[in-house]
Amino acid sequence: MIEIKNLSRDWKEFSLRIDLHVRKGEYFVILGPTASGKTLLLELIAGFYYSDGGSIVIDGRNVTDLPPEQRDVGFVYQDYSLFPHLNVEENIAFSLKLKKIPIDERMQKVKEIMDLLGISHLAHRYSITLSGGEQQRVALARAVVAAPRTLLLDEPLSALDNRTQNLLRDELKRIHHEAGLTTIHVTHDQTEAMMLADRIGVMMEGIIVQTGTPEEVFGKPISDEIASFVGVENILDGRIVSNTNDLATIDAGDGCLIDAVSSYTEGASVRICIRPEDVTITANNDPGRKSSARNCFPGVITRVTSLGAMVRLRIDCGFPLMVLITKRSANELGLGVGSGVVASFKATAVHLIKE
Repeated sequence: MIEIKNLSRDWKEFSLRIDLHVRKGEYFVILGPTASGKTLLLELIAGFYYSDGGSIVIDGRNVTDLPPEQRDVGFVYQDYSLFPHLNVEENIAFSLKLKKIPIDERMQKVKEIMDLLGISHLAHRYSITLSGGEQQRVALARAVVAAPRTLLLDEPLSALDNRTQNLLRDELKRIHHEAGLTTIHVTHDQTEAMMLADRIGVMMEGIIVQTGTPEEVFGKPISDEIASFVGVENILDGRIVSNTNDLATIDAGDGCLIDAVSSYTEGASVRICIRPEDVTITANNDPGRKSSARNCFPGVITRVTSLGAMVRLRIDCGFPLMVLITKRSANELGLGVGSGVVASFKATAVHLIKE
């Protein structure tokens, strides 16, 4: 368990102010844009820098003023930071050697972690000869081999290609499960956060602005800024005109009425948030495919952007609506600029932020 209270650090013109609770054995992801203070927070937890105020408690032990070697944390930077003059086995054994672990015990621990990560065949190679994915596995092994209380990961997958990222995400989840380490992983990658996290803390300008499960953070952001950052591409102004049994009808302007599940009362000004993947599309000349969703709007496609296996559509429904569908669906429907469609989404897919 990690308890961070009133932690502060001023760095040139940047100020960090953090209160955070990470549960024991949890995989906690700090998600935020570049320069939001994510790496600085990890370095404060690790003891690479001292805070200006506040406290850091790990498993009931106050480590705020302890040097890094006494905090019992493992740290993996995005650039791996392997020792080029040591081979893989020696890199992994380095921290155990500093702790004066007997050589037989040391090499047994190194063997076990190399087996766990599938890198035993690399034992006598040097880092310059390794691929990015191999280097990352070695860096992870070096951080985990000494059985730290906490594992800190700083953008560990950002320098890797997509295929290797996918493989190592699975590795991180497996190691976390098997080792039971309390883990804090910082990233700006939303897919990474959604796939790995038990909980997410969204960090902006040195502050944790929202904490919750991936479903809560991505589905129910608490501000426009967070909504935009986590991929809510449809954010509209509206006013609630009625609410019956928590089914609200919102006037989004120009005669557009949107239904949403909400407890907000009549007259409230709101921001209407709809994720692009929550919108379904049918051709407006296909009467046999009528949607059961409460919100259905005819429109015309004004832009098509290919994203590989996915396609992003911009649809003019009297209001602009961004939609994300599979390339296969777009091809089957014969969609292109100028195509008439019906865009549908459920009332439960609409998230409201009160202004």
